[in-house]
Formats: sequence, structure tokens, C-alpha cells
Amino acid sequence: MQITDNKRSHHTEQNGEDRLIVRRGQPFSLVLHLKAGSPEFNPEETSFTLIVETGTVHCVESDTKVSFGLKDSTDDKEWSASASKAPGNTVALNISSSPEAPIGLYSLSLLQQGQSTSLGAFVLLFNAWCPRDAVYMRSETKRQEYVLSQHGLLYRGSATRIHHKPWNFSQFEPGILDICLKILDEGLNVVSDTDQDCSERRSPVYITRVLSAMINSNDNEGVLVGEWAEFEDGVHPSTWIGSGDILRQWADSGPVCYGQCWVFAAVDCTVSRALGIPCRVVTNFSSAHDGNGNLLIEKMYDEDGERLEDPDSVWNFHVWVESWMARPDLEQAGFDGWQVSDATPQETSEGVFCCGPVPVSAIREGELTKKFDAPFVFAEVNADVVEYVKLSTGDFVKFSGSTDSIGQNISTKAVGRDKRRDITHHYKYPEGSEEERRVFEKAQHRNKLQKKGKEPGLRIKIKLAKNMVVGSDFEVYAVLANNCMVAKSCSFMLYARAVRYNSTRGASCGFISDTVTVTPGEARGGGSKHTLNYLKYSDYGKVISPDRMIQLTAFVNDKENREYHKAEKLIVLDEPDLEVKLTGEARVGQPLTAELCLLNPLPEALQDCSFTLEGVGLTQEKPITIKLGTVASKQEAKASVQLSPREAGFTVLLVDFDSDKLKNIKNFIPMVVMSDALSPSLNTIAMT
Repeated sequence: MQITDNKRSHHTEQNGEDRLIVRRGQPFSLVLHLKAGSPEFNPEETSFTLIVETGTVHCVESDTKVSFGLKDSTDDKEWSASASKAPGNTVALNISSSPEAPIGLYSLSLLQQGQSTSLGAFVLLFNAWCPRDAVYMRSETKRQEYVLSQHGLLYRGSATRIHHKPWNFSQFEPGILDICLKILDEGLNVVSDTDQDCSERRSPVYITRVLSAMINSNDNEGVLVGEWAEFEDGVHPSTWIGSGDILRQWADSGPVCYGQCWVFAAVDCTVSRALGIPCRVVTNFSSAHDGNGNLLIEKMYDEDGERLEDPDSVWNFHVWVESWMARPDLEQAGFDGWQVSDATPQETSEGVFCCGPVPVSAIREGELTKKFDAPFVFAEVNADVVEYVKLSTGDFVKFSGSTDSIGQNISTKAVGRDKRRDITHHYKYPEGSEEERRVFEKAQHRNKLQKKGKEPGLRIKIKLAKNMVVGSDFEVYAVLANNCMVAKSCSFMLYARAVRYNSTRGASCGFISDTVTVTPGEARGGGSKHTLNYLKYSDYGKVISPDRMIQLTAFVNDKENREYHKAEKLIVLDEPDLEVKLTGEARVGQPLTAELCLLNPLPEALQDCSFTLEGVGLTQEKPITIKLGTVASKQEAKASVQLSPREAGFTVLLVDFDSDKLKNIKNFIPMVVMSDALSPSLNTIAMT
């Protein structure tokens, strides 16, 4: 099978040496050994037929079975083969697959004079290096990042406080490719038409949509169970640091508990890259969930500023993937390239919990008739916000709105660097520009939002302290200003409430109310500010989620003039530093020590503390967990772990700290593992 040479030329050498894995539209070579006593091979006189089959039905009409003979040379447009005499009693055989062939596991056999001989099996993947493949990507640097890189960064937090988290995609770890093929074999369409499903695997559009449905378990025995509240009978989503462990658990015992958007997206990215589709993880901050499909996020409040239930919401951040491919199914130029798909189960699409793929360019231009799910994705990045107060009479009064708060700092990892790249301009024109408004109005049709015509009489702004580390108490307050000619007497409320990243509200952790009079031109700050008597850990520590987010809402109600004003501020509490140091030489087969340290910043002890480490080629395919027990307040959690690298080359060690009250603390450290004693010495690496 010439596995080593073929894998090197097909960029699949990271998959290991146990079997042949090739990419479509590109020749691979085999060596045929003739039986003893066979006449000398002459390609002009000797003929045979090669047969490739995939799936379980093997149908010529659906291209799941293809027969082809020898040619003078291979053809890069279809299945073809050429042969030549090789040294000894052997024949050198070159086979080229069609650049439009279905991907998956294939059997290969040779038919000669009515006798069939099995030549073995191979796996065929999409080929970003082949110009005729739908996933072709011109840039080698981008192919290295979006197909071959096993490490990445995921972005979380808020638009003003963006944090990165490391992730091991692990698409080339042993057994992962087989699990990815198993995911395809358990898709919803397999049962209804097995052969058609297998034939459709020629299309990255089809594969991407299947993965969007199969990475979540809402309609099937998919990979991950989504959960945003109770996690007692599973793994908290913030604990995961890589896709490999999740996929192996699914293959062994079915749907894995639990996932949230960044976990769904990261696993989706792993499977896409494993199958050969260039893919990247993208985070949208201030991401709208348009529940009624009108491209508006309508927020309803009562007269005291309490949020009423409605179908719309705005997530502090939301994570999906973009996959690179051509879109011949859209029958219109301009929509090739990055396509959004989302495995987080939010809304159904054609009756199934999935989303996409939809061209990013279609979102930017407001082309909402382009499949799949363009209106929903458009609203996520470019919906307008309208806010209403529901009066005691049942009437609604519109009091505020925004055309530029949705879809901020859309982020992905930069190519070849551990840096954030802002790609907001890929999704929309600059906020407030004529182009952006034109696109929104075209997309919205009948739901155009009128801009406000005058400045409000009252203005309200929330101020925060600096360096808000979890475990501390800190001051928050609201400043009121009045630009009217007369004084304003109004009710003032300031709420603090725990919130999850998807905007789900938790318990209250602070509230004050007052009746205030703001004189004309007065800024109620400086020496006269409304203070929440410090936001105390004793109040918020019991209710915050591992996202460490607190939503502040200030609400002013001028009932006499029926004026309502609101300001919001999202607090993302800083996490403590997780220090990771490596000592010793990073060399294959040699011991390497990882020293870990984290200071408990809370005014109380942490229970069930542990460090978890994972790294491709470092932790033997499974994470290593070190349990520490209890760590007292202001004391350090420490551990020392010995690693033995098994593969030379670049890799990344990921570390996660977990406890009962402090979760989702991660760090990573890159390294280059040397192969033998002749390699240059690698000095001690240290990174905080």
C-alpha cells in the first residue's frame, strides 16, 4: 500500500502508519506482486479492471461503486489508473480518485479474467490541496491552520472583556477518524436512504449539515447533550479542554453530558478537519437569538424595570464554526468561501436541530433566501434591538432601541499565531453606515426600525471599579444626567443578577431602589452617586456560574412624563492566574515535568480541587487528572506531573483547574519535542 509515501504526499501522515488514508482528486501508488511463474507484465498487453466501493449498497448509479481500467496516465477529473513495470516481479500502480467522489471507507479490488482479488481498504478524505475539490484552499499557510492544526484558541467573555481558552482538536489522535466516520454512519438520512446518504457525502455542504445535526443529541444519538442549568450527572461544559475525550466517550457509550456552544463548535471543528474540510471556530459577542424571525430583538419590561419573558434574547457570546467550500448548489456566483454552521441546538431547520451552512457573504449582503438558515444567522449578527415598557393598563410604550449593539467583535484565531483576529467586517458593513442600513432594510422588509429623533431627557450610565477579580468585593454605581430645562423626579432601581453567557438569568445578588430628583444639567455622580454598597462575594459567590458573569441593570422611571430609561453593563470577573512551568528537555521518551500552581483568591476554601492535563503526544490519548482535595483561602494549589513525550514536533500542553466554587480556569504552553539525542538541546520553558 506504500502507506508512508502516500500519506506524506496526501498530508495524512499525522494519522499514523496503520492504514492507507488519502485525499480525493490526487494520485496514490500501490505495488502489485505478481504470482510466481506469471509472464512479465506489459501494460500494453496486460489488462485488468479496478473496482472501488464505499457504503453498504454499492451502486454504480450513485457512484458508490466505480469500475475503471488502465490508461497511459491518471486523469485528475475521474477515477483512473496507470501501471508500469517495476523492479523484480512487481508492478507500480498509480490510482487517482475523482475530486467529486464521496468520502469515506473504500474497498479496492482487482478483476482479471473473471477472477477478483482484494487489494485492501483505504479511507478517502476531502482535499484542500486539489484545485478541483470543492474545499480547495489556495493558501498553504491557511491549509496548515484550518486542516492540519490540532490546537486552537476559543474566545469567550464579553465584547469589552474578551478571554481566550485553549483547545485540543486532536483530529489525528488514534481512533478519532473512525469515530468521525461513525458519526456520518449514524446520521438521520442513513435510515431513510442509505445509498443516497453515502452518495451525498461527495458534498461538503451535505457533510457540514449532517455534522451540525449530529454533534448535538436533540434529534438523535448525537455526540453531545446540551445543558445550561443542571450538571450533576455529567461533566460541566467548562471542564472540557479537548475534543478527543468527548468523541471517545460518545463512541463507547453514546451521547456525552454536557456541552454548550463553544464545546459543540470545537467538536464540530475537530470532525470537519478530520474529514478534510477546512474549518475554524468563530465567536460572536452580543449574539442575538431571534425567536420570532422578525430580525428584531424585542425586550419587554414592567414599570419597575423587571424584564418580562419574551421569545428573544441576546447571548453575551455565542460560538459556531465556519467551513471553507464552494457552493454550486446556490446556482449563483459570489457565495463560495466561508460558510457558517452551528451545532448548538437553538432552533429547528427543516424539522431538525441544526443550522447552516450559509455563506458569510450572504449574511453580509442580506441575501436571506440563500440556504441554509440565513435569516437566523443574519439576526445573530445584525438584528436591531427595540425596548418596551408594559404599563399597568396593558399598553406598551417604546422607550429605547439600538441599531448597533448586536454582533460585536466577531473573533477567530489568527492564522499561524496565538492571536485574536476580528472578522466582523466579513459579516456586515460598519455599523451605522449607509451600506449596513441598506442591507438591514433589505433583509427586514416590512420591519424597518425608525431612528430616534431627539436626545432623551434623562441619561443613565453605569460605572465599574477596576480589577474585579472573583472573590473580591467591589463598588458599582450609576450616574444620572438631565439635559432638560426642568428638574426630573423619578424612581431609580439598580439590579445585580448572575447571568450565564447565553443571557439566561440566574439569582439576584444585589438591589437598591430610590426616588431621586435630578436637576437640569446635573450629573448625579461625583459626590452624589447611587452606590450598591459594594457588590460582595458573600452575595454573588453563591449564585454566579462558571462563566463568572454578573449583569447590572439600572432603570429610571419618570412616570409623570412616561419616560423610561435603562443602562446595562456586563461584568466578567477576572480569574486567577494558572501558572504552568516545564522543566527538563522536551525529547521523545525522556521524562518532562510539568509544575502547576494556582492561588485560591476566594475568602473561603475550595473543595474537590484538581488539575487536568492534556496534550497531543504527551498524555497518551487521555487526559491526566491530579486530585488535590481541599485548598484553603489565599493558599496555593500545587501539583507536579511527569510526562513522557512520544512524538517529535510541535505540540501544546493544556491545563485545566477545577473545584466546587472555581471552575473553567485554563492555561496552555507550546513546546517543540526533539526526536533524538543529536538534536539541539531545548532549554527549560516557562510560561504564565
